[in-house]
Amino acid sequence: MTTIKDLAHYAGVSVTTVSRALNGYYDVNEETRRKIIQAAKELNYRPNVLARSLVTKKSRSIGVILSEINRAGAKDALAFEILCGINDRASELNYEIMLFSTNPKKQISKSYGDLCKERNVDGAIISGLRVNDPYLQEVTNDTSFPCVLIDIPAEGSNVGHVTTDNVAGAAKAVTHLIEQGHRHIAMINGHNDAAVSKDRLAGYRKTLEAHGIPFVPELVFNGDFSEEGGSDAMYRIMLHYPEVTAVFSASDLMVLGALRAVERSGRKVPDALSIVGYDDIAIASYSSPKLTTIRQDRYEMGYQAAQLLIDLLEDRHVNHKIVLNNELMVRESTAPLRRDSKS
Repeated sequence: MTTIKDLAHYAGVSVTTVSRALNGYYDVNEETRRKIIQAAKELNYRPNVLARSLVTKKSRSIGVILSEINRAGAKDALAFEILCGINDRASELNYEIMLFSTNPKKQISKSYGDLCKERNVDGAIISGLRVNDPYLQEVTNDTSFPCVLIDIPAEGSNVGHVTTDNVAGAAKAVTHLIEQGHRHIAMINGHNDAAVSKDRLAGYRKTLEAHGIPFVPELVFNGDFSEEGGSDAMYRIMLHYPEVTAVFSASDLMVLGALRAVERSGRKVPDALSIVGYDDIAIASYSSPKLTTIRQDRYEMGYQAAQLLIDLLEDRHVNHKIVLNNELMVRESTAPLRRDSKS
Protein backbone atom coordinates (compact mmCIF):
# COMPACT_ATOMS: atom_id res chain seq x y z
CA MET A 1 0.00 0.00 0.00
CA THR A 2 1.33 3.41 -0.99
CA THR A 3 1.99 5.67 2.00
CA ILE A 4 2.02 9.45 2.17
CA LYS A 5 5.83 9.29 2.44
CA ASP A 6 5.98 7.29 -0.80
CA LEU A 7 3.78 9.88 -2.49
CA ALA A 8 5.91 12.77 -1.21
CA HIS A 9 9.11 11.10 -2.46
CA TYR A 10 7.54 10.37 -5.86
CA ALA A 11 6.29 13.94 -6.27
CA GLY A 12 9.53 15.48 -4.98
CA VAL A 13 7.91 17.45 -2.16
CA SER A 14 7.63 17.21 1.60
CA VAL A 15 5.05 15.11 3.46
CA THR A 16 3.60 18.32 4.87
CA THR A 17 3.09 19.75 1.38
CA VAL A 18 1.34 16.56 0.25
CA SER A 19 -0.95 16.66 3.27
CA ARG A 20 -1.86 20.32 2.81
CA ALA A 21 -2.37 19.93 -0.94
CA LEU A 22 -4.73 16.97 -0.57
CA ASN A 23 -6.62 18.65 2.27
CA GLY A 24 -7.43 21.78 0.28
CA TYR A 25 -5.23 24.35 2.04
CA TYR A 26 -4.84 27.60 0.15
CA ASP A 27 -1.11 28.06 0.81
CA VAL A 28 -0.12 25.34 -1.69
CA ASN A 29 0.81 26.49 -5.17
CA GLU A 30 -1.83 25.36 -7.66
CA GLU A 31 0.74 23.80 -10.00
CA THR A 32 2.20 21.86 -7.08
CA ARG A 33 -1.28 20.73 -6.02
CA ARG A 34 -2.02 19.43 -9.53
CA LYS A 35 1.32 17.59 -9.60
CA ILE A 36 0.57 15.91 -6.27
CA ILE A 37 -2.96 14.93 -7.30
CA GLN A 38 -1.63 13.42 -10.53
CA ALA A 39 1.05 11.55 -8.61
CA ALA A 40 -1.59 10.22 -6.21
CA LYS A 41 -3.56 8.89 -9.17
CA GLU A 42 -0.50 7.25 -10.71
CA LEU A 43 0.40 5.55 -7.43
CA ASN A 44 -3.23 4.71 -6.64
CA TYR A 45 -2.76 6.46 -3.29
CA ARG A 46 -5.65 6.17 -0.83
CA PRO A 47 -5.34 7.99 2.52
CA ASN A 48 -6.05 5.95 5.64
CA VAL A 49 -9.09 7.85 6.90
CA LEU A 50 -9.25 6.07 10.26
CA ALA A 51 -5.59 6.64 11.04
CA ARG A 52 -5.80 10.26 9.98
CA SER A 53 -8.82 10.93 12.17
CA LEU A 54 -7.08 9.40 15.20
CA VAL A 55 -4.13 11.74 14.73
CA THR A 56 -5.98 14.93 13.80
CA LYS A 57 -9.10 14.31 15.94
CA LYS A 58 -11.10 15.20 12.82
CA SER A 59 -13.09 12.87 10.57
CA ARG A 60 -13.12 15.16 7.50
CA SER A 61 -16.81 14.34 7.29
CA ILE A 62 -19.57 16.94 7.33
CA GLY A 63 -23.24 16.38 7.95
CA VAL A 64 -25.96 17.69 5.66
CA ILE A 65 -29.20 17.99 7.61
CA LEU A 66 -32.34 18.56 5.55
CA SER A 67 -35.58 19.37 7.33
CA GLU A 68 -39.02 18.13 6.31
CA ILE A 69 -38.02 16.07 3.26
CA ASN A 70 -41.14 14.83 1.51
CA ARG A 71 -42.36 13.69 -1.87
CA ALA A 72 -44.25 16.93 -2.49
CA GLY A 73 -40.94 18.79 -2.69
CA ALA A 74 -39.59 16.56 -5.45
CA LYS A 75 -41.08 18.74 -8.18
CA ASP A 76 -39.04 21.81 -7.29
CA ALA A 77 -35.79 19.84 -6.61
CA LEU A 78 -34.40 22.71 -4.52
CA ALA A 79 -32.91 20.44 -1.85
CA PHE A 80 -31.26 18.30 -4.53
CA GLU A 81 -29.61 21.31 -6.17
CA ILE A 82 -28.26 22.47 -2.80
CA LEU A 83 -26.97 18.96 -2.09
CA CYS A 84 -25.17 18.82 -5.44
CA GLY A 85 -23.36 22.07 -4.68
CA ILE A 86 -22.37 20.88 -1.21
CA ASN A 87 -21.14 17.54 -2.53
CA ASP A 88 -19.06 19.06 -5.33
CA ARG A 89 -17.20 21.54 -3.11
CA ALA A 90 -16.74 19.06 -0.27
CA SER A 91 -15.28 16.52 -2.70
CA GLU A 92 -12.92 19.11 -4.16
CA LEU A 93 -11.61 19.81 -0.66
CA ASN A 94 -11.35 16.11 0.23
CA TYR A 95 -14.29 16.00 2.65
CA GLU A 96 -17.01 13.37 2.80
CA ILE A 97 -20.67 14.24 3.35
CA MET A 98 -23.31 12.36 5.34
CA LEU A 99 -27.00 13.07 4.73
CA PHE A 100 -29.57 13.23 7.53
CA SER A 101 -33.22 14.18 7.58
CA THR A 102 -34.87 15.95 10.49
CA ASN A 103 -38.12 17.45 11.73
CA PRO A 104 -39.12 19.21 14.97
CA LYS A 105 -39.97 15.90 16.69
CA LYS A 106 -36.55 14.40 15.87
CA GLN A 107 -34.83 17.59 17.02
CA ILE A 108 -36.43 17.29 20.45
CA SER A 109 -35.44 13.63 20.86
CA LYS A 110 -31.83 14.08 19.65
CA SER A 111 -29.85 17.31 19.95
CA TYR A 112 -27.68 18.73 17.19
CA GLY A 113 -24.55 18.06 19.25
CA ASP A 114 -25.53 14.44 19.93
CA LEU A 115 -26.25 13.85 16.25
CA CYS A 116 -22.81 15.14 15.25
CA LYS A 117 -21.09 13.05 17.95
CA GLU A 118 -22.94 9.83 17.12
CA ARG A 119 -22.33 10.16 13.39
CA ASN A 120 -18.74 11.34 13.82
CA VAL A 121 -19.04 14.48 11.70
CA ASP A 122 -16.96 17.61 12.30
CA GLY A 123 -19.84 20.01 11.63
CA ALA A 124 -22.98 20.35 9.56
CA ILE A 125 -24.91 22.31 6.96
CA ILE A 126 -28.62 22.65 7.74
CA SER A 127 -31.34 23.57 5.26
CA GLY A 128 -35.09 23.87 5.62
CA LEU A 129 -35.35 24.86 9.28
CA ARG A 130 -38.28 26.90 10.53
CA VAL A 131 -37.59 29.91 12.71
CA ASN A 132 -38.94 28.12 15.80
CA ASP A 133 -37.17 24.76 15.33
CA PRO A 134 -35.11 23.51 18.32
CA TYR A 135 -31.91 23.16 16.28
CA LEU A 136 -31.88 26.86 15.42
CA GLN A 137 -31.52 27.88 19.05
CA GLU A 138 -29.04 25.10 19.75
CA VAL A 139 -26.55 25.82 16.97
CA THR A 140 -26.12 29.42 18.07
CA ASN A 141 -25.03 28.25 21.54
CA ASP A 142 -23.13 25.03 20.77
CA THR A 143 -19.55 25.90 19.81
CA SER A 144 -18.39 22.27 19.63
CA PHE A 145 -19.63 21.63 16.11
CA PRO A 146 -19.53 24.45 13.53
CA CYS A 147 -22.70 24.88 11.53
CA VAL A 148 -23.77 26.70 8.37
CA LEU A 149 -27.45 27.49 7.92
CA ILE A 150 -29.04 27.96 4.52
CA ASP A 151 -31.73 30.67 4.33
CA ILE A 152 -31.92 31.07 8.12
CA PRO A 153 -30.17 34.07 9.70
CA ALA A 154 -28.24 33.26 12.87
CA GLU A 155 -25.27 34.62 14.77
CA GLY A 156 -22.60 32.83 16.74
CA SER A 157 -18.86 32.28 16.84
CA ASN A 158 -19.18 28.93 15.06
CA VAL A 159 -22.24 29.63 12.92
CA GLY A 160 -22.39 30.71 9.28
CA HIS A 161 -25.29 31.73 7.06
CA VAL A 162 -25.71 31.47 3.28
CA THR A 163 -28.68 32.96 1.47
CA THR A 164 -29.74 35.10 -1.47
CA ASP A 165 -31.04 38.65 -1.11
CA ASN A 166 -34.71 37.80 -0.67
CA VAL A 167 -35.80 41.39 -0.03
CA ALA A 168 -34.15 42.54 -3.27
CA GLY A 169 -35.52 39.54 -5.16
CA ALA A 170 -39.09 40.33 -4.13
CA ALA A 171 -38.51 43.97 -5.02
CA LYS A 172 -37.42 42.99 -8.54
CA ALA A 173 -40.56 40.88 -8.98
CA VAL A 174 -42.98 43.57 -7.79
CA THR A 175 -41.16 46.34 -9.68
CA HIS A 176 -41.56 44.33 -12.88
CA LEU A 177 -45.32 44.08 -12.31
CA ILE A 178 -45.60 47.79 -11.56
CA GLU A 179 -43.65 48.62 -14.72
CA GLN A 180 -46.22 46.56 -16.62
CA GLY A 181 -48.89 48.96 -15.34
CA HIS A 182 -50.31 46.85 -12.50
CA ARG A 183 -51.27 48.53 -9.22
CA HIS A 184 -53.57 45.96 -7.60
CA ILE A 185 -50.96 43.33 -6.78
CA ALA A 186 -51.60 40.46 -4.36
CA MET A 187 -48.98 38.17 -2.83
CA ILE A 188 -48.98 34.42 -2.21
CA ASN A 189 -46.43 33.94 0.56
CA GLY A 190 -45.05 30.72 2.09
CA HIS A 191 -45.71 30.46 5.81
CA ASN A 192 -44.97 32.54 8.89
CA ASP A 193 -42.25 30.19 10.20
CA ALA A 194 -39.93 30.68 7.21
CA ALA A 195 -37.31 33.41 7.34
CA VAL A 196 -37.49 33.84 3.56
CA SER A 197 -41.24 34.47 3.80
CA LYS A 198 -40.63 37.42 6.09
CA ASP A 199 -37.94 38.84 3.79
CA ARG A 200 -39.98 38.41 0.61
CA LEU A 201 -43.00 40.00 2.27
CA ALA A 202 -40.79 42.92 3.33
CA GLY A 203 -39.57 43.34 -0.26
CA TYR A 204 -43.16 43.23 -1.59
CA ARG A 205 -44.38 45.82 0.91
CA LYS A 206 -41.37 48.11 0.54
CA THR A 207 -41.68 48.19 -3.25
CA LEU A 208 -45.39 48.91 -3.26
CA GLU A 209 -44.96 51.81 -0.86
CA ALA A 210 -41.96 53.15 -2.79
CA HIS A 211 -44.24 53.49 -5.82
CA GLY A 212 -47.07 55.13 -3.90
CA ILE A 213 -49.22 51.98 -3.76
CA PRO A 214 -50.73 51.28 -0.33
CA PHE A 215 -49.83 47.98 1.31
CA VAL A 216 -53.03 46.01 2.00
CA PRO A 217 -52.43 43.11 4.45
CA GLU A 218 -55.61 41.37 3.24
CA LEU A 219 -53.97 40.88 -0.17
CA VAL A 220 -51.29 38.59 1.32
CA PHE A 221 -52.22 34.89 1.43
CA ASN A 222 -50.11 32.03 2.75
CA GLY A 223 -49.71 29.05 0.42
CA ASP A 224 -47.35 26.98 2.61
CA PHE A 225 -44.85 26.66 -0.27
CA SER A 226 -47.05 23.94 -1.78
CA GLU A 227 -48.81 23.51 -5.11
CA GLU A 228 -52.16 22.94 -3.39
CA GLY A 229 -51.63 25.94 -1.13
CA GLY A 230 -50.93 28.13 -4.15
CA SER A 231 -54.10 26.92 -5.83
CA ASP A 232 -56.22 27.66 -2.75
CA ALA A 233 -54.68 31.12 -2.30
CA MET A 234 -55.26 32.01 -5.95
CA TYR A 235 -58.87 30.89 -5.72
CA ARG A 236 -59.46 33.15 -2.70
CA ILE A 237 -57.80 36.10 -4.44
CA MET A 238 -60.06 35.75 -7.47
CA LEU A 239 -63.16 35.24 -5.33
CA HIS A 240 -62.71 38.06 -2.84
CA TYR A 241 -60.51 40.57 -4.69
CA PRO A 242 -61.58 40.66 -8.36
CA GLU A 243 -59.77 44.00 -8.81
CA VAL A 244 -56.37 42.24 -8.51
CA THR A 245 -54.60 42.07 -11.88
CA ALA A 246 -51.21 40.69 -10.78
CA VAL A 247 -49.77 38.32 -8.19
CA PHE A 248 -46.30 37.89 -6.74
CA SER A 249 -45.71 34.37 -5.41
CA ALA A 250 -42.90 33.48 -2.99
CA SER A 251 -42.26 30.19 -4.82
CA ASP A 252 -42.68 28.70 -8.28
CA LEU A 253 -44.30 25.59 -6.81
CA MET A 254 -47.18 27.72 -5.52
CA VAL A 255 -47.44 29.36 -8.96
CA LEU A 256 -48.08 25.95 -10.53
CA GLY A 257 -51.09 25.59 -8.25
CA ALA A 258 -52.18 29.16 -8.93
CA LEU A 259 -52.11 28.52 -12.69
CA ARG A 260 -54.46 25.57 -12.15
CA ALA A 261 -56.89 27.74 -10.20
CA VAL A 262 -56.91 30.42 -12.90
CA GLU A 263 -57.46 27.81 -15.61
CA ARG A 264 -60.38 26.26 -13.71
CA SER A 265 -62.01 29.68 -13.47
CA GLY A 266 -62.04 29.89 -17.26
CA ARG A 267 -59.39 32.61 -17.38
CA LYS A 268 -55.85 32.68 -18.70
CA VAL A 269 -52.45 33.87 -17.53
CA PRO A 270 -51.28 36.49 -18.43
CA ASP A 271 -54.47 37.71 -20.18
CA ALA A 272 -56.52 37.93 -16.99
CA LEU A 273 -53.73 37.90 -14.40
CA SER A 274 -49.96 38.35 -14.48
CA ILE A 275 -47.95 36.18 -12.09
CA VAL A 276 -44.30 36.31 -11.01
CA GLY A 277 -42.81 33.35 -9.13
CA TYR A 278 -39.64 32.74 -7.16
CA ASP A 279 -36.80 30.16 -7.42
CA ASP A 280 -36.73 29.41 -11.19
CA ILE A 281 -37.22 25.68 -10.71
CA ALA A 282 -36.52 23.50 -13.75
CA ILE A 283 -40.19 23.21 -14.71
CA ALA A 284 -40.59 27.03 -14.75
CA SER A 285 -39.28 27.31 -18.29
CA TYR A 286 -41.44 24.39 -19.54
CA SER A 287 -44.82 25.15 -17.95
CA SER A 288 -47.63 26.76 -19.93
CA PRO A 289 -47.20 29.66 -19.82
CA LYS A 290 -43.49 29.71 -19.06
CA LEU A 291 -42.98 31.42 -15.72
CA THR A 292 -41.60 34.87 -15.16
CA THR A 293 -39.69 34.33 -11.93
CA ILE A 294 -36.80 35.28 -9.69
CA ARG A 295 -33.86 32.97 -10.25
CA GLN A 296 -31.72 32.03 -7.27
CA ASP A 297 -28.79 29.69 -7.74
CA ARG A 298 -29.41 26.90 -5.23
CA TYR A 299 -26.39 24.95 -6.46
CA GLU A 300 -24.14 27.92 -5.70
CA MET A 301 -25.75 28.27 -2.28
CA GLY A 302 -24.78 24.68 -1.49
CA TYR A 303 -21.30 25.16 -2.94
CA GLN A 304 -20.68 28.30 -0.87
CA ALA A 305 -22.16 26.67 2.26
CA ALA A 306 -19.67 23.81 2.00
CA GLN A 307 -16.79 26.25 1.52
CA LEU A 308 -17.87 28.34 4.50
CA LEU A 309 -18.27 25.33 6.80
CA ILE A 310 -14.83 24.01 5.85
CA ASP A 311 -13.37 27.48 6.42
CA LEU A 312 -14.88 27.43 9.93
CA LEU A 313 -13.59 23.91 10.56
CA GLU A 314 -10.09 24.92 9.51
CA ASP A 315 -10.12 28.11 11.61
CA ARG A 316 -9.93 30.56 8.74
CA HIS A 317 -11.02 34.13 9.40
CA VAL A 318 -13.88 34.62 6.97
CA ASN A 319 -17.18 36.49 6.78
CA HIS A 320 -19.80 34.29 8.44
CA LYS A 321 -22.58 35.60 6.19
CA ILE A 322 -22.74 35.10 2.42
CA VAL A 323 -25.52 36.79 0.43
CA LEU A 324 -25.78 35.82 -3.23
CA ASN A 325 -27.49 37.82 -5.95
CA ASN A 326 -30.64 36.77 -7.79
CA GLU A 327 -32.05 37.59 -11.20
CA LEU A 328 -35.43 38.38 -12.75
CA MET A 329 -36.24 35.95 -15.57
CA VAL A 330 -38.95 37.46 -17.79
CA ARG A 331 -40.95 34.84 -19.68
CA GLU A 332 -44.64 34.42 -20.53
CA SER A 333 -46.65 34.67 -17.28
CA THR A 334 -46.58 38.47 -17.14
CA ALA A 335 -47.88 41.08 -19.58
CA PRO A 336 -48.76 44.79 -19.62
CA LEU A 337 -52.05 45.67 -17.94
CA ARG A 338 -54.89 45.55 -20.45
CA ARG A 339 -56.97 48.71 -20.77
CA ASP A 340 -60.19 46.83 -20.11
CA SER A 341 -58.77 45.46 -16.80
CA LYS A 342 -59.63 47.11 -13.49
CA SER A 343 -56.89 49.41 -12.26
